[in-house]
Amino acid sequence: MSTQASSTRKWWALALIAAAQFMVIMDTSIIGIALPKMQTDLGFSQENLTWVFNAYVIALGGLLLLGGRLSDLWGARRIFATGWLVLLAGSITAGAAGNVGTELAGRAVQGAGAALIAPSALTLLMMLFGSTQQELTKALAVYGAAAPAGGTAGVFLGGVITEYLSWPWVFYINIPIAVIALAATPLLMPNAPARSGSIDILGALTVTTGLALAVYAIVRAPEVGWDAGQTWGYLAVSAVLLGAFVLIQSRRREPLMRVGIFTAPNLAAANLAQLLLGAAWIPMWFFLNLYLQQVLGYSAFPAGAALLPMTTLIMLGMIVIAPRAMQRFGAKPMIVTGLIVLAAGLGWMALVRPTGTFWVDVLPASLVAAAGMSLAFIPSLGTAISAARPEEGGLASGIVNVSYQVGSAVGLAAMTAVAASFGANQIGDLPELTNGFSAAFLGAAVIALAGAGVTAVSMRTPTTQPDLTPEAALN
Repeated sequence: MSTQASSTRKWWALALIAAAQFMVIMDTSIIGIALPKMQTDLGFSQENLTWVFNAYVIALGGLLLLGGRLSDLWGARRIFATGWLVLLAGSITAGAAGNVGTELAGRAVQGAGAALIAPSALTLLMMLFGSTQQELTKALAVYGAAAPAGGTAGVFLGGVITEYLSWPWVFYINIPIAVIALAATPLLMPNAPARSGSIDILGALTVTTGLALAVYAIVRAPEVGWDAGQTWGYLAVSAVLLGAFVLIQSRRREPLMRVGIFTAPNLAAANLAQLLLGAAWIPMWFFLNLYLQQVLGYSAFPAGAALLPMTTLIMLGMIVIAPRAMQRFGAKPMIVTGLIVLAAGLGWMALVRPTGTFWVDVLPASLVAAAGMSLAFIPSLGTAISAARPEEGGLASGIVNVSYQVGSAVGLAAMTAVAASFGANQIGDLPELTNGFSAAFLGAAVIALAGAGVTAVSMRTPTTQPDLTPEAALN
């Protein structure tokens, strides 16, 4: 094969890798606009509606480390293709679901597929572009841009599909993309031979089950009571399982996650920032969707369109502003400032009214929150990956993905409990609904402020910053 043909194939492979990242993120955002109609058709309660999101995120977050390990042992290309097959099966199941249980099972299978796709995609990217810093910077820029693009597309497509087709098509849209990915993978992706090693199935089971029980306990607490034995029983079992996971990892010769990796400077601090960022951001996105539809009375398509300014600003901020600002100011000031700005936007959003409007109650606050998110996300992500040793870059990538997804799931579960306790389960009562949503926004603002404080105290300031600007990639 000629050098030119090889180079062309490599960049087509990057397009497929970016499409994988796009899909993983889109599948978290595309369901937002469809939630009210899914609630009506499938019989979800207001509290349990969050599980349409959480079932995906918990499976994704809990199995990411296993996906990375399988990619190392069995070959990234094989696991990448397997992930698309699993995602395809989950999408068909979720779209065809006729009840709550089947819907959640389909979403969990989708999450498991995404947990295989995400780490193997990043491994393939490093195999293709890791030998040249200039090309690697370009490739990472494209890969990074795919995440906010997926979030934007998910919000908009979710509105279009729900309005003009039906909610099952927010899942069926994955089918042609998965088929194309499966056909293209053997043609474009490099193949790495399998190598010997053990797979820590027990570790994967303990961490996934522990996370699921913690979120379930928090979601159920408003219904059964925070002081109920059931609530604390589930939390206790969750703590035991997560503790067992840490113990298992410390004793395995080939663990899913080497516990000692957290001694790397700034790795723990950056992961904690990502966890709290997800815990603040995702509840805002979830309850803003519900406020637009259940209080302001927007149908699916206008609700999706209403979130486009926010998601567009995030994408532009992450691609254009954040790399330049990080180069000038450093990661720590960016993360702290971003989280404070996010908290300010969420605090502003907490002033929503039962008789509010998009232009007054939604747009200004959502843009401030989006600006904060775009400032904090890239620096915390980059710090979490670069803090590890070069040979542990894949593990660091998996850990930071887990941190954000776990923060998202637990934050959403906690803010759902807060919202319900302030009246968000009173469907049709606009003042009560608004009070509940306002409480969730305010709680998310507190989480963002906590993230800023923790980062300010725990993160060190390195002497140099990597040049992540687009111009650097072209030089």
